[in-house]
Amino acid sequence: QVQLVESGGGLVQAGGSLTLSCVGTGSTFSDYVMGWFRQPPGKEREFVATISRAGTKTSYAGSAKGRFVVSRDNAKNTVYLQMNGLKPEDTAVFYCAARGPEVTGSFYTRDSEYYFWGQGTQVTVSS
Repeated sequence: QVQLVESGGGLVQAGGSLTLSCVGTGSTFSDYVMGWFRQPPGKEREFVATISRAGTKTSYAGSAKGRFVVSRDNAKNTVYLQMNGLKPEDTAVFYCAARGPEVTGSFYTRDSEYYFWGQGTQVTVSS
């Protein structure tokens, strides 16, 4: 199984940018579909973005489209979430997650579809 550790969170002003990283260890990173989720204060965890094993296919939540970019470097065992144009409503704990099985053409947007999770990194956007 893979262990995941996120980093890169912090405090940023509205309109600013942050790039989150998630490093996977303990298993072959390229065997896993990766996802980013977030949990705003007092709310349920929600899907943000996902990327296929090879990094060739991505999918985004509506709130992330056009502002966030998910990418991965399998040689570095790392998945990234570049966030631009941040808004106060983006304030949340961000989690990366991994799942092994991948069906060609499928996108995994539910947290129940992921088996392994990082501990989360806080992103706070001030107005």
